[in-house]
Amino acid sequence: MPPDSRVHAYDLTSRQAEDALRGQLEGEGWTYFLPRPVVAAARLSLRAKARADAGQVTEALPGEAMELLWEDAHGWAYVRTLHDRYLGWTLTEGLTQAQSGEVLTVTALRAHIYAGPKVSQPMIGELCLGATVNRRSAEVVTEGGRRWVPVGLPGGAPGWVGEATLSPIPEADPAALALRFLDTPYVWGGRSAWGLDCSGLTQLVFGAFGQPLPRDADQQQEFLNVVERPVRGDLAFFPGHVGLMLDERRMVHANATQMRVTIETLGEGDYGQQLAVGCTGFGRWDA
Repeated sequence: MPPDSRVHAYDLTSRQAEDALRGQLEGEGWTYFLPRPVVAAARLSLRAKARADAGQVTEALPGEAMELLWEDAHGWAYVRTLHDRYLGWTLTEGLTQAQSGEVLTVTALRAHIYAGPKVSQPMIGELCLGATVNRRSAEVVTEGGRRWVPVGLPGGAPGWVGEATLSPIPEADPAALALRFLDTPYVWGGRSAWGLDCSGLTQLVFGAFGQPLPRDADQQQEFLNVVERPVRGDLAFFPGHVGLMLDERRMVHANATQMRVTIETLGEGDYGQQLAVGCTGFGRWDA
């Protein structure tokens, strides 16, 4: 069986592959590449092919660490997101080098970088839960009772964020965090509160508490420990889908039926009955 092309970089047509696969691929004529460290300068769409009309497979969040495997002649780069080793094509112009200094993680669902320490200043960047920014050496500014932190996105202009966007999440409860995403639009391959898919939601809320999950629903099911009776915080799996249990029957999930994040009760109503019949099992994250 060939390596999983979602996380192992190789192309049978161009005969290009990452150096880690040297000696593992059949045939001759392979060109191997050593990955180069890069970071996402903004929220980047990773696509199945090096085309703007190709389907999105995942997203890289602002400041997220990545690897660049190889580039084509038209401004596209084949990259990997390091936290889950997922692969896709993105425009090279969206990549930059990591900056030195303190790294701050955004805890607000959605936020912006401002040109100056005031809410009336122009917004110069878009942020989301899990994005990272670099702390600049300037002093924190207090304005109108609000504290502004000097930051910068990698490769971007210096700016400011409200300190509240960096406040610690009060309780390590992925289910409670997932509920804050209610009504967020469904976006295939999305990983942020600007739009996400089912496994993007579960990966994002567990990752916020240092509990990493793979990218796709089938990968998450394989990764977790199987349980028979779910409790709050367990994941429920279906063919090509995953949701986060709030208790033994209620589930929050990003779903393409409602085109948003909703709560369903397994076995209740037409949709809930369909989900109950289609459920393939439950999984639990254990350290």
